Amino acid sequence: MTRVIRFHKHGGPEVLRIETVDVPKPGRGEIQIRVKALGLNRAEALIRSGSYIETPPLPSGLGLEAAGIVEAVGADVRGFAPGDAVSVVPPLSMVRWPAYGELATFPVEIVVRHPPSLTWERAAAVWMQYVTAYGAVIDIAQLRRKDFVVITAASSSVGLAAIQIANLVGATPIAVTRTCVKKQALIELGAAHVIASAEEDLEARLREITGTEGVRVVFDAVGGPLIEPLTAAMSRNGILIEYGGLSSDPTPFPLFTVLSKSLTLRGYLIHEIVRDPARLEAAKTFILDGLISGSLQPVIARIFPFDQIVEAHRFLESNEQLGKIVVTL
Repeated sequence: MTRVIRFHKHGGPEVLRIETVDVPKPGRGEIQIRVKALGLNRAEALIRSGSYIETPPLPSGLGLEAAGIVEAVGADVRGFAPGDAVSVVPPLSMVRWPAYGELATFPVEIVVRHPPSLTWERAAAVWMQYVTAYGAVIDIAQLRRKDFVVITAASSSVGLAAIQIANLVGATPIAVTRTCVKKQALIELGAAHVIASAEEDLEARLREITGTEGVRVVFDAVGGPLIEPLTAAMSRNGILIEYGGLSSDPTPFPLFTVLSKSLTLRGYLIHEIVRDPARLEAAKTFILDGLISGSLQPVIARIFPFDQIVEAHRFLESNEQLGKIVVTL
């Protein structure tokens, strides 16, 4: 019998329960992991509350990221054996392959041997943030040296990952955060510039920073009214990649700005990288190289024990964190 976290109804963090269940052996092409640490993601709060793109039958497990030791391998699995230390790229479905448990099973394609220098906590904080950021700014936008890239929700784990990746390729990361509370921390973590969107004129500050060149790449998790000042400060043929919808306000379409500058506005989810073997392999290589060189370093906001999962989800929804929330087993 194995301890797992499930919910029997949608709601706040308090609906999460630790339960003991029988976990089946891994199937063909699957690997079962004895979990040492979990990385928390906003998608898990959304599925718990009933607001996610995936609607689970109840009761349901949840969770997208884990690091641990291979417990067992299914038929046709090559290259992994019990005892291997691994971490997991988020699967296409957390309902099919939930991570929150002492044992968790995943498709072999998304299981990775991470650098041995990483602790379990840091290994559990790698793949969602770096694959998401890599897929947008490198795979799609082809971010290059001397580009200006605007990163909203910059204090999130994905935002910090994008800042690190921008610095790695020689681009200039401009972090956008709501207030100045996290400004100094963002600078210390690699942002070349920080703009507090609730306290400053976003368009004016972006024009001041970028001059006549403008912003070529925008990596946005917010949507809403920010779209207008962001696109107004973009360069001709620039690209805005939308990967979230944190704003509760309607998102206007800046028609004449898009037309006059030939802008690309593009939706993006990590799934398009995960479901494409060649693109996923390229992402793994880029990220592993960055981890080994030290250019990419996961930032941990706070660590909770497994039996404090409710408190961990409350902290996740507080928006107080800078970096990744991790749960240990």
